[in-house]
Amino acid sequence: MNDEISFLSECVAKGKLSRRDFLGRAAALGVSAVLANNMFANAARAEGPVKGGLLKAGLMGGQATDTLDPAVLTNDVQFIFSRAWGEQLVELDANQKLQPVLAEEWGASKDAKVWTFKIRKGVQFHNGKEMTPADVLATMERHSDANSKSVMLAFMQGIDKIAVDGQNIVFTLKESNADFPVIMNDVHLMIQPDGGKDSPNAGIGTGPYKVTVNEAGVRLGGERYAGYWRDDRGFADQIEIIVINDATARTSALQSGQVHMINRVDPKVVELLKRFPDITVRNVGGRGHSYFCCQLDAAPFNNNDLRLALKYAIDREEMVQKVLGGYGSVGNDTHINKFYPLFTELEQRKYDPDKAAFHYKKSGHSGSLLLHASDGAFTGAVDAAQLYQQSAAKAGINIDVKREPADGYWTNVWLKQPFVASSGPGRPTQDMLYSLVFQSKAPWNETHFFSEKFDQMMVQARGELDTDKRKKLYADMGQIIHDEGGVIIPMFNDYIDATGPQVGGWAKNGNDRFMNGYALTKCWLQA
Repeated sequence: MNDEISFLSECVAKGKLSRRDFLGRAAALGVSAVLANNMFANAARAEGPVKGGLLKAGLMGGQATDTLDPAVLTNDVQFIFSRAWGEQLVELDANQKLQPVLAEEWGASKDAKVWTFKIRKGVQFHNGKEMTPADVLATMERHSDANSKSVMLAFMQGIDKIAVDGQNIVFTLKESNADFPVIMNDVHLMIQPDGGKDSPNAGIGTGPYKVTVNEAGVRLGGERYAGYWRDDRGFADQIEIIVINDATARTSALQSGQVHMINRVDPKVVELLKRFPDITVRNVGGRGHSYFCCQLDAAPFNNNDLRLALKYAIDREEMVQKVLGGYGSVGNDTHINKFYPLFTELEQRKYDPDKAAFHYKKSGHSGSLLLHASDGAFTGAVDAAQLYQQSAAKAGINIDVKREPADGYWTNVWLKQPFVASSGPGRPTQDMLYSLVFQSKAPWNETHFFSEKFDQMMVQARGELDTDKRKKLYADMGQIIHDEGGVIIPMFNDYIDATGPQVGGWAKNGNDRFMNGYALTKCWLQA
């Protein structure tokens, strides 16, 4: 039978056998539907990319207030769509290696304070204008402006000056930074005509798809740009994103063929979906984390004993099993896990109602704590909050859960309320993560963590070129967050997406959800 299956797979790879025929003949040989479907998908991938068609995604994480301005994008829909129309200087691949994109090559001075990027020639924006180093300079200037609302401002403040030198962009940093090229990979730093200074929301970039539809919170679409400069992505003629924030509706849309792929599959339905031979569940571990956080300058959360009580009052193992269905791992009140290159394991904090009760009594607080949660924060967030409520009650801590609507959660609740559910994809390096959410002036400092000592350690670690010393600094910083911070991180979640029968080209990428946002540009529709 193995020889016959191999022969059939070879026929698929050569385009001589349709999916329907392959599944029928495999069934006749006694192969289960699930196994046959996976075998067909593997064989079809060997055939190579197929061009043409309309590739559709049903995505959670869109809202009516969405913008195309890459400087301020926050949610899944903005992130994934921006990958389709825009590009950065470099790209972090699935193996954590930086690959050239709009920069052909780069290098640094010995002290890692001066970085030079050679900008690629012959690349067109969707308006027909050729991209130049001047556009790159303008982009970096916009994100560096002190009045900018850019998420990247915290990173860009480390730059002393930026200059054009022929075809090169030269960054002179205030302090040494061995990780600087990784910053240029960030999705917010999409290169735009004149930096997007005139029209940041226009969605004009150098990516494979030109924006044709922009109905915020409803539908977005693009068509393949004829002048696109590379041939390893952008296989579909058109792409479309349909915003489907309801998990059940999203799954139904995939099952019915309304869309070809979906994000944020609810772990509760993974095993059910696996029974459908035409659907493939795509899960991969990474730096993504689902958690709760409180603001350190808002009473009663300004008391560290209360924060410690909340950290001991959460049953992490239970949450990983019941909320993630086992598709994840236990967290430890720090955003850093084994997927970071300089990770140091801290002593694991465990569920301990007695310790929670001790610190709660010591805090002097009485009465309930209001926790805002929404499945817009992460899939299963409301269930997680209710589990938290139950485990905390055993320590005498009363948590009231307020369910918030998914639409508008990130603009109306997150950063606004003092105790909320949250989530994040992590960042490629500790420095980027800390700069984004713990630096005193960071735009996403959701816990209002202000520490001059921590800021100084971060700058010191950034410029430390001795790996062992740098790793020790990051370990000490992680311990501070673990012991004093306002994040209660019970779990690191797998990214769980799913695709229908026609999707080819899917590849695991733990950097972020949806193939690090590139699923629509790197996948194709099989015959």
